Amino acid sequence: MSRLFASPYPLLGITMLLWGGNAIAARLAVGEISPMVLTAGRWLIVALIIALFLRREVVEALPVLRARWRFALAMGTLGYTVFNAMMYVSGHYTSAVNLTLLQGAIPIFTLIGAFLAYRTPIRALQLVGIAVTMLGVVMTATHGHPERILDLALNLGDVLMVAACALYAGYTVALKQRPAISGLAFFAGMAFAALIVSLPLVIIEIALGKAVWPGWAGLTILVYVAIGPSFLAQVFFMRAVELIGPGRAGLFANLVPVIGAILAVLILAEPFGWHHAVSMALVLGGIAIAERGRSA
Repeated sequence: MSRLFASPYPLLGITMLLWGGNAIAARLAVGEISPMVLTAGRWLIVALIIALFLRREVVEALPVLRARWRFALAMGTLGYTVFNAMMYVSGHYTSAVNLTLLQGAIPIFTLIGAFLAYRTPIRALQLVGIAVTMLGVVMTATHGHPERILDLALNLGDVLMVAACALYAGYTVALKQRPAISGLAFFAGMAFAALIVSLPLVIIEIALGKAVWPGWAGLTILVYVAIGPSFLAQVFFMRAVELIGPGRAGLFANLVPVIGAILAVLILAEPFGWHHAVSMALVLGGIAIAERGRSA
């Protein structure tokens, strides 16, 4: 396990596989468990795991977490609760293929965020990569009809997913400012914050009469998203950011569209249209150009 945590690349590969599966779970959850119940439930399970297995790390880090509680609350709210809630709501309006392809915007949003926050230089070739990637995102969001941008005739789920990606990119950039405690301890602080913030959302969902409580299928989805994307992936990603920085770690999100699209076709039998293929080529090509510019 220590060898796994010493290299960022296996950590990032597993993380992107789990995140690709998260988009599939968002679609499978429709009718089985409602978005806010799923969001709060996943963080409740994570909180129980932390309470059982990570109590020592949390107790040792409590003085630092108390001093930085606002930061932990903001990170847990935006990176965990809001991002996932928006994804699960998006799953009611758009396909899993779209949910995963649109996440190709995260690396570019991260690159821009790193420049705005830390003045990480962006070279001309990286700007070209940003433009190409964003064109791929537009192709997915407009279902192969970019002219819809002018009419604002966009799928609600696609718009929500793009906004969620921008929020997660902000979370990725801000990870560089995490307090000087172990990744597990800081993750615990954010996870508890995510749980607290998600509870009012469940109450609102119940009050609106839209809560769907899980049966066996819903519970299976809930356990997967709690242990996989919520716990293991987040811990692995934080460690990778610690090893190679937010900009480079964020670029690995280019694997999510590929993995997620493949899983959507294999598991959900969703159609893979020509605009998806064009979008994937543009997203991956743009990120490759941006990475080449960074190396240069």
